[in-house]
Amino acid sequence: MNATPEKPAAAKKAVTKTAAAKKAVTKKSTAATEQAPARKTAAKKTAARKTAPAKQATAKKTAKTAAGQAPAKKAAARKPESRVAMVRRARRINRELAELYPYAHPELDFTNPFELLVATVLSAQTTDLRVNQTTPRLFAVCPTPEDMAAMPPEKLEELIRPTGFFRAKTKSLIGLSAALRDRFGGEVPGRLEDLVTLPGVGRKTANVVLGNAFGVPGITVDTHFGRLARRFGWTAAEDAEKVEADVAEIFPKREWTMLSHRVVFHGRRVCHSRKPACGACAIAPLCPAYGEGETDPEKAKKLLKYELGGQPGQRLKPPADYPGQPAPPMAPPVAAS
Repeated sequence: MNATPEKPAAAKKAVTKTAAAKKAVTKKSTAATEQAPARKTAAKKTAARKTAPAKQATAKKTAKTAAGQAPAKKAAARKPESRVAMVRRARRINRELAELYPYAHPELDFTNPFELLVATVLSAQTTDLRVNQTTPRLFAVCPTPEDMAAMPPEKLEELIRPTGFFRAKTKSLIGLSAALRDRFGGEVPGRLEDLVTLPGVGRKTANVVLGNAFGVPGITVDTHFGRLARRFGWTAAEDAEKVEADVAEIFPKREWTMLSHRVVFHGRRVCHSRKPACGACAIAPLCPAYGEGETDPEKAKKLLKYELGGQPGQRLKPPADYPGQPAPPMAPPVAAS
């Protein structure tokens, strides 16, 4: 009878233990569930803490690199030049060129305004040397505008053939000679407004004639002058008239003719189109384009032309103060055997 009531008590104990175990499991599960987000958050914070220094280091490195690159870019770029500074530098270049070429002169042979006008027209698309080798025979046959205007085109073409583009040049020479004969009494006019009305005569040719035959200041913008004016930073223009206008604003009018000679001299002898002799250039410290050509002094010296390179000049009859050799006359044609 006593055993029967004891069984339920044991069962109760067992049930109680089971319930307690379940409760403990539930508590653990709940605690784990509650702790999971916290752990995740803590892990994220830890990862963020670890990542932050790396990001900061990267940011610092980038900043350092940028800071290191900035001076290099500034060093590569030239400091902006004011208008006043450019004008001063330009005039100093002119003074330096005057010392370098005290003998600068027009490199076409002529004895009067008509010969200079004709020679300048012939100089288009060829060298002054080739013109100087051609004109002695030409002026021997037709020394005046009247003679040239009366010359049969075929004969004139043969006389000037060595200068190239001889048909177009023949047309211009006969046309301008006839205009001089008919409108100006056989004389070359001394005004730009009149000269540019002649066939084949533009501002460049007119300024050459005015400056060297009449003493009227003018800027001669040929390919050499235009190239150097841009390299020197005097202009950015490609159009010859715009180059002339820009340069005219920099220099006094009295300097224009000689400035033209000096710049052209330098362009032909040192500051060449394809390979300037930068390492042998006397005005290199004043030139924004320094480094476009050969900078090694010995190599650059070999690029010098005419009297600076120990070679003949372009004139068969150069001025007395010219320090170089006269150019040779044109070789006579070889007779057919």
